Amino acid sequence: MTRAEGRSALRLIAAFKLLKGLLLATVALGALRLVHDDVAEAGVDLARQLHLDPDGRLVEPALRRLAGIDPRTLTRFSLSALAYAALLLTEAVGLMRGKRWAEYLTIVATSSLVPLEVYELSRRLTATRLAALIVNLVIVAYLVVRVRRESSRGPSGESSSRCRTP
Repeated sequence: MTRAEGRSALRLIAAFKLLKGLLLATVALGALRLVHDDVAEAGVDLARQLHLDPDGRLVEPALRRLAGIDPRTLTRFSLSALAYAALLLTEAVGLMRGKRWAEYLTIVATSSLVPLEVYELSRRLTATRLAALIVNLVIVAYLVVRVRRESSRGPSGESSSRCRTP
């Protein structure tokens, strides 16, 4: 892979992380706004805005679950989601700027979630969960290979050998 292709791959991963981070931050901030509101009523309003039947077989169970969420749980969820969004956005900015620390951070952060994804997949197999696992494994594998390849090169970018002549 050429350097230009490597930069393109890093930018693609960065864009993916940026999109995930922005979406998660949006959801977290939206949930945080609902802490002192009736969450179930807000869910009904949203369903109607999206032209969904609040009593439908897909929407009604979700609304019932929303009704059981207390403000404390909603606050914890929102703050946790914001913290994870901050991590994703940090990874994205670092990768866009071509920073080595961002590659390491992305390897550690992404691979640390793989066991949870495997567990969730074992509980219920869905195409979305399987796709998320595959994407994350590809990202980790790519970055590990990239970091190992780059670390075997010297500061000038040439391959370094273990045998040095005196």
